[in-house]
Amino acid sequence: MSVIFSGIQPSGNLTLGNYLGALRNFSKVQEGNECYYCVVNQHAITVPQDPKLLHERTRALAAIYIASGLDPEQSTLFVQSEVPEHAMLGWIMTTLSYVGELERMTQYKDKASKRGDSIPAGLLTYPPLMAADILLYQTNFVPVGDDQKQHLEITRDLAQRFNRLYGDVFTIPEIYLGQDGTRVMSLQEPTKKMSKSDDNTTATIYLLDTPKDIEKKIKRAQTDSENSVHYDREKKPGISNLIEILSAVTDQTHEQVEQAYAGKGYGAFKKDVADAVIAVLEPIQQRYEELLKHPDLDDILDKGSAKAHAKASETYEKAVHAMGLYRK
Repeated sequence: MSVIFSGIQPSGNLTLGNYLGALRNFSKVQEGNECYYCVVNQHAITVPQDPKLLHERTRALAAIYIASGLDPEQSTLFVQSEVPEHAMLGWIMTTLSYVGELERMTQYKDKASKRGDSIPAGLLTYPPLMAADILLYQTNFVPVGDDQKQHLEITRDLAQRFNRLYGDVFTIPEIYLGQDGTRVMSLQEPTKKMSKSDDNTTATIYLLDTPKDIEKKIKRAQTDSENSVHYDREKKPGISNLIEILSAVTDQTHEQVEQAYAGKGYGAFKKDVADAVIAVLEPIQQRYEELLKHPDLDDILDKGSAKAHAKASETYEKAVHAMGLYRK
């Protein structure tokens, strides 16, 4: 049995890309593995957040996890701030980090460049906290996208650095490559990834979009003038993105999609893509609404935090004893 850890920030509306690339795969790996899924709300505060909105989004994200197929009887679902060992080990990992390696992180450079001289220290020390999240559970595998690979590399570096200095305390995690995650691109700029923070909201399908909004966004999606449903990421990025989406939500290959729409125009194809996406998201939305109104959601998170705390505290005690940070 392997230990798998993953976390998502409650800092915005999740997208179809988040679901197809990550969320739907969580339920596939929970069978036969020890899985920890975390709402990483302490990472969200590396930039200013509205307290009321952060509180609401934290609970909402937990509901989306479950609505997307996560079984709290098989996996541990919890909120980061409710397990204090995350912040405590995060400080220890920060003391082992070098400023130079933190400044080289691509996400830090991208975000810092937009903030001028007013750069929160939390943006710089984000990776050590992420390392703590992962290492507390003696994680074997972490499912991450391309944008997080660099953070996992520094997590591995910090774990190896700690073990070299203080003895073997932490498991060295690996990138989880077993998922069949789909990379969903922007509907308006199909050469870049679909983003929940895109200023152009017509470029992004959100998990909680209404059927009408989904239909409208896909209808307006950028394609080309050929009117031929053919997969070619370089020459036809827009139509290839829609083929990728339809393939993912219907479990068809690209070739099967191409054959089904041979001789048909983009209008019929886009309508079918929209219908297929709506059919997948509507049950998730309905389950999400039920969970938000039900006290069971809080019971699940209470139990998850208790279970996560038991595992995290065991690892944390090993770390502080190895470093001499204890009195008795």
